[in-house]
Amino acid sequence: MVEFGKKVGKSGFFSRHLPSIRTEESVVFQGTSLLTLDSRGRIGIPARHREAFKISDVTLTRHPDGCVLLYPRDVWEEKKAALTALPYSARVFQRIVLGSAVDLQIDGVGRILIPSELRTLCSLSRKVALVGLGDHLEIWDSSRLLEQERSGLEKGFGEAAESFKF
Repeated sequence: MVEFGKKVGKSGFFSRHLPSIRTEESVVFQGTSLLTLDSRGRIGIPARHREAFKISDVTLTRHPDGCVLLYPRDVWEEKKAALTALPYSARVFQRIVLGSAVDLQIDGVGRILIPSELRTLCSLSRKVALVGLGDHLEIWDSSRLLEQERSGLEKGFGEAAESFKF
């Protein structure tokens, strides 16, 4: 059953509960959860996403758009190989993504610690949004996500989105 608007913890934030979908080959992360970083910089991964991680090994890194990316380790290994194969002209991109990567484990109660360097570089405040985007999750400062979406709406979606039918 899919539930919308269920309260998440003490934060008073709400989450659109769309479970991660497991296909034969992979997991598709979807949905948005509004969460609160604790005083140590940890967030709890919602149960619907936690069960999608076969093991607790994950990799966090930085996206050029200003969010933290959360990958299951096996997916990250493929991305890492593709990043290291890029030509020298992509060095700045590699520096941002590979240079910010950190391997972590989800703890026993389903939390991850976002290192202070990533919290600073991505301007994460206490209120964050966890957004499922297929093979990975994005962690945004909530207000920055709204700004990013507003900016994107003003620019338009381009040809790829125009062909999509709702």
